[in-house]
Amino acid sequence: MARPLRIEYPGAFYHVTSRGNEQKDVFKSRGDREKFLAYLSSSSERYGAVIHAYCLMSNHYHLLLETPEGNLSEVMRHINGAYTTYFNVKRKRAGHLFQGRYKAILVEADDYAAELSRYIHLNPVRVGIVERPEHYQWSSYQGYSGQSAPPEWLKTGFILGCFGKQSASAHRKYRAFVEDRLGKGYESPLRRAIGASILGSPAFVEEITATHLKGKEDKDIPVLRQLAMRPAPEQIIEEAKAEFGEDIKLARRASIHLCHKYSGMRLRAIGERFNVGDTGISEASRRFAKELEVDGKLRVKVERIKGKLKMCRM
Repeated sequence: MARPLRIEYPGAFYHVTSRGNEQKDVFKSRGDREKFLAYLSSSSERYGAVIHAYCLMSNHYHLLLETPEGNLSEVMRHINGAYTTYFNVKRKRAGHLFQGRYKAILVEADDYAAELSRYIHLNPVRVGIVERPEHYQWSSYQGYSGQSAPPEWLKTGFILGCFGKQSASAHRKYRAFVEDRLGKGYESPLRRAIGASILGSPAFVEEITATHLKGKEDKDIPVLRQLAMRPAPEQIIEEAKAEFGEDIKLARRASIHLCHKYSGMRLRAIGERFNVGDTGISEASRRFAKELEVDGKLRVKVERIKGKLKMCRM
């Protein structure tokens, strides 16, 4: 079985999730959830973990956390291990509580932290537990929306700082940001992760690969296998031309988007190829991605291109 890749370094951000063994509940009472939050607090005190967002569901949880000391394994051993011991002692049981190892995706925080926090906070809405995120008690959303003061160990400043310098304004804009997805189809941003291990821009992935993966040869690691399978920009452009035929402009826009997402090229290199500035590449890719969300026919065509190039799905 393919094993997950663990990349640890000081200042790394991760989306972490862990599910109950056999999909069984890991939180059965208010006391269970309060105890788990206490372990989040102690992970901050003992290991320096920075908890940016969380959501506790019945049989799994989501965390967006940062490790200033580069010690994700220690942090998670404390959180999952201590909680498992508590749960087993309380219910006079033995054995695993969580299903295998936790899943941790390394995240480019500047680009994805806000989006992931929205995804985490909307989790109870997506599964129909509540109609609005502020109605769910066991997530960090109330601290972000200004509904209640966050606990000391929950650090909302990094993400809210993206929405304004004044707290009242930042809370208001963040609520609007989250509510913009209510009642709409919302694809998980985690589906864009390469090898279910790294979520970020091509430049970020390239930096992580060069700094932390150089010399690794284990082909059982999904991210290494997918990084090795990246399509060349020439392949992307040719497949886009073949798919869109005479619509040269649409083929070009699709090529820019796919090169930005999957080729691993730096923005400057992509810009030189298409005669567009660095910022223009990012903006064009972002606009095209929004079109894909609402245009089913366009999405089918792009997925067909990706299938031919054996890219990971968005």
